[in-house]
Amino acid sequence: MFSRSYVGLFIYALMLIMPMSAAAAGNKNVDTSSAQEIVDGMATKGVRGAANIVTGWAEIPKQIMVTGEEDGWAKGAVVGPFKGIGMAIVRTVCGVGELATFFVAYPGFYDPWLEPRFVWMKE
Repeated sequence: MFSRSYVGLFIYALMLIMPMSAAAAGNKNVDTSSAQEIVDGMATKGVRGAANIVTGWAEIPKQIMVTGEEDGWAKGAVVGPFKGIGMAIVRTVCGVGELATFFVAYPGFYDPWLEPRFVWMKE
């Protein structure tokens, strides 16, 4: 599916990003953290990625509800599904990215790619 040049480019990009992520995290980085904190960060990022892959579809009813409460239920019924489909794609893709790179302390120190961290959390 992917040619070797793309895989090599991806690995090279990760190698460039890893040192920058340590600087962006402030005082919390791989060099100053214990092994347990690093493993906890990796596990949290991996589980968060898997959860967002599985629950990304839930953005559709969530966006219908949120749009309906903020802008009226007619707009929620018409615009909400489109916002939900867009957010479902974003959340699922971010979940795939977090799960694929759970071992990389980026961004920050295993920080989430998307806020709120999970679909069921309020913004």
